[in-house]
Amino acid sequence: MRGRALKLSASRRLVGDLMRFSIRVPRVTVQRQMNLGPLQQARTTWLRKPSWTVLFLKGYALLSQEVPELRRAYVKLPRPQLYEYPLSVASVAHEREHEGERIVLLSTIKDPEHRPIQELEALILTARSSPVLEIKEFRRALKFAKAPGPLRWLLMWLGLNLPRQRARRFGTFQLSVYSGLGAESLNPLTPLTTIFNYGPIAEDGTVTVRIHYDHRVMDGANVARALVQFERILNGEIADELRSRDQGEATIGKAASGMAT
Repeated sequence: MRGRALKLSASRRLVGDLMRFSIRVPRVTVQRQMNLGPLQQARTTWLRKPSWTVLFLKGYALLSQEVPELRRAYVKLPRPQLYEYPLSVASVAHEREHEGERIVLLSTIKDPEHRPIQELEALILTARSSPVLEIKEFRRALKFAKAPGPLRWLLMWLGLNLPRQRARRFGTFQLSVYSGLGAESLNPLTPLTTIFNYGPIAEDGTVTVRIHYDHRVMDGANVARALVQFERILNGEIADELRSRDQGEATIGKAASGMAT
């Protein structure tokens, strides 16, 4: 059959570049069925409920403080080695509409473990709702996608293998979820050490949570234990922070300015 050729958009080139490096990572998945009833109950007390994305994001950042393997990366410069970061940098995938196309762009949040839930909520909201080209990271990524392929691949390889640049440009872990659409990804790809996701959350608070990890950096038993700790953190520290806030009424606008510059 005769079809039609479609030119690759900048966002499609970006995804292709990420997959080029992601498929080289020996990735394994560990999942756990969690009961987040205490967290769900604490969340319902807020008049303006924080998104599950934000709660999981901060919980995973706190987990990474307890489990240093989650802050490590396999890098090749100046030689193959593991590099451990002192804090986390979250990479969050956002679906946006740009030039008539639904695209996926990544934003990063430095040190999410020490940011209040409301500040994280503001940063995520800005990345999801501000005009695409007003977000510095999005604008830079789309401009980068216009460079010739060999140059992009060289710069990405260097960025992923120079330890200090890796965290700054790509983050230390990634979050990508479709649970709001009633679906879940079974095999997400990323060049980072871990990417985690979760499925739809039932009325009783049960949910399946997965950590997909680079086997060069850690082993499955460590990840299985980390998932137990993750459930404890979500029902503990994160639920406690929700209870300590004034019913979610405090303003969240100030934190948004840093993302949109």
